[in-house]
Amino acid sequence: VQLQASGGGLVQAGDSLRLSCAASGLAFSSYTLGWFRQRPGKEREFVAAITWRTYYSDSMKGRFTIPKDNTKNTVYLQMNGLKPEDAAVYYCAAGSMSFNPIYISEYRYWGQGTLVTVSS
Repeated sequence: VQLQASGGGLVQAGDSLRLSCAASGLAFSSYTLGWFRQRPGKEREFVAAITWRTYYSDSMKGRFTIPKDNTKNTVYLQMNGLKPEDAAVYYCAAGSMSFNPIYISEYRYWGQGTLVTVSS
């Protein structure tokens, strides 16, 4: 199984950015797919996930969405209204279908991370 995250970069506050995570080697439509992030000096934290429904961290709800394309085996993280505090390394992850997809322990496979920098 491989998860390849991409799309990170340097943006200004208020900008939008779309991250992509291409998956291979798994039954994509049958997995929970999630995004986590790790800010400098902080623990990895939940951002968003998609199972039969979508889940969002409260601090990102309304700004971020997690669409996926089963035909491309790709899940995205659409980030709008970026803030300097959104700067982090963003990781995509996949795990068996879960009722608790906000927890890191629910995910078996992880991508390598993509860096998002937001200037004020």
